[in-house]
Amino acid sequence: MGSDGKAFTLAEVSAHNSRKDCWLVIEGRVYDVTKFLDDHPGGDEVLLSATGKDATDDFEDVGHSSAARAMMDEYYVGDIDSATIPASVKYTPPKQPHYNQDKTTEFIIKILQFLVPLIILGVAVGVRFYTKSSSA
Repeated sequence: MGSDGKAFTLAEVSAHNSRKDCWLVIEGRVYDVTKFLDDHPGGDEVLLSATGKDATDDFEDVGHSSAARAMMDEYYVGDIDSATIPASVKYTPPKQPHYNQDKTTEFIIKILQFLVPLIILGVAVGVRFYTKSSSA
């Protein structure tokens, strides 16, 4: 926790989610960015959409300058009680149907689906060729 900062729960911080009262959580610290909304180069909507959650990833993804990071100190109001932040949920892809590990039969079927028509075509062409040449 910060030396002079109060500890806030995420629920307390989440209540500050409007243009008149906007707080953000970044890297475990709570910032009252209400006065900064009009000056934020990315617009106020970006900040408002980051309320009520840990906005660290949103902040980092944009790649803020060291000057922007230095400005944050004047908006610092306290720290977040990390126990109140839900663990970040990792993306898990939807479950794929389980495939048989032994794919040899599948492979053979695919080869046959390709070869059988070729063999039939070859036989048809061969029959036609031999029947034509014997009748000539």
